[in-house]
Amino acid sequence: MAAHTLRGLCRPRLGLLAARFSQRAAAGTEYRSAYSLDKLYPPRQDGGAAASAPEETQPAALDIPLARLTVSYCRSSGPGGQRVNKVNTKAEVRFHLASADWIPEAARQKMASMHRNKINRAGELIVNSEESRYQMRNLAICLEKIRTMVTEATEKPKVVSKETTQKLIERVEKMNRERLRQKKIHSDIKQSRKADFD
Repeated sequence: MAAHTLRGLCRPRLGLLAARFSQRAAAGTEYRSAYSLDKLYPPRQDGGAAASAPEETQPAALDIPLARLTVSYCRSSGPGGQRVNKVNTKAEVRFHLASADWIPEAARQKMASMHRNKINRAGELIVNSEESRYQMRNLAICLEKIRTMVTEATEKPKVVSKETTQKLIERVEKMNRERLRQKKIHSDIKQSRKADFD
């Protein structure tokens, strides 16, 4: 009887909660976790940012098509205590590097040489993360690692001017001369300590 009465008291609250959630969904303000994919990896909007600052020198953020990636989760050896033995939190992202047309061809070749220890025999680049306790955060870290790899591969090497190379050469020669001078002084001190038995 008491359980039946408690159920009766809880039903109005459940109805109230359901009404509140349906109002939020209609208004578009439903609760989203801080680790949801749309917050960690927001969609790119070409209209606003590109039109306001066309003279920006920084490249736009790389769009990684999630449909072209193979994402898997497994047990982590990272932080989390006993939880790591029960929950698959380690994220592993892989994609076929040679057929990744969303990366420029030159960058793909450079990535293949720079990260050859992360490419398996099938030609897939494997990136994994177990830094966090949360799957979504580890997935976001993997995506950020891929973005970093691509930006490192697309960066052009800095061209050093002749004046700078000349200064560097002079600096090294001066350091070598000073080192040899100190070595000669130390050698003279050692020689002066020797006893002459003749």
